[in-house]
Amino acid sequence: MKRVHVLEFEDLDWFPGWLRTCITNNIVIMARFLGVRHALSPLITTALQRSEARQVVDLGSGAGGVMPEVIQTVRTASGMEDVTLLLSDKFPDRPMIERLASEPQEGLRYLPDSVDATRLEAAPEGLKTMVNCFHHMRPNEARAILASAIEQRQPILIYEMGGHQTVPFILWLLTLPLGLTLVFLMAFVKSAFVRPVTPQQLIFTYLIPLIPLFYAWDGQASMPRIYSADDLDELLSGLEDSNYVWEKGYGQSRSGGKLGTYLMGSPKQECP
Repeated sequence: MKRVHVLEFEDLDWFPGWLRTCITNNIVIMARFLGVRHALSPLITTALQRSEARQVVDLGSGAGGVMPEVIQTVRTASGMEDVTLLLSDKFPDRPMIERLASEPQEGLRYLPDSVDATRLEAAPEGLKTMVNCFHHMRPNEARAILASAIEQRQPILIYEMGGHQTVPFILWLLTLPLGLTLVFLMAFVKSAFVRPVTPQQLIFTYLIPLIPLFYAWDGQASMPRIYSADDLDELLSGLEDSNYVWEKGYGQSRSGGKLGTYLMGSPKQECP
């Protein structure tokens, strides 16, 4: 397997939740800029049609990520108007839960109970999605998620914003200083577009630049962590099931180019 599990600070138990949320806010801004909504919404629509599910259960949602925006686009498609999104996480984001309680959005809820992505039998019914979080899983955890989807006959869609352009690890190391510098500087611009903006987002971007620092490192560290197409094949090796189908490929940007990688799994529908 070519994937390398480089340290990301967001994975550490002691890493402050508020700082993790601020970094996620910057990732959402990047996703908007790249047009991830355009690439991801048709994949979710296809997965829903194949599984006949009406609810999307997002795993590893954190502070929400891009999914609330994506589901709005999905609901504009014909026959998808009643699709709902249920956000979930092993460690649910309390501020996001409180925000949705005070400012409810149609078709969107956040499950306050803990949901472990490696145990899909305990998750609510619906299409499971993992957006920009599968790379946080080590191979044994990633394989457990895929095996659970097959065993529980649960449809699942895994999407990573990167991975469509892979580079050798040695090249990643050589270009790391430049990459860190560029992403660090970009964080100053992205924080200006975060809505709703918080005092923490402003203070720890422009006065004490902790957000740009950790955003730059984790952003660069995620690149060698993303599972390539060959890595996904290795994870799926030995999990073949005649009643479950896997499809992998690349998301499509507005211009028709590649944007992100995906792995879609669905149980075969029984013939009437």
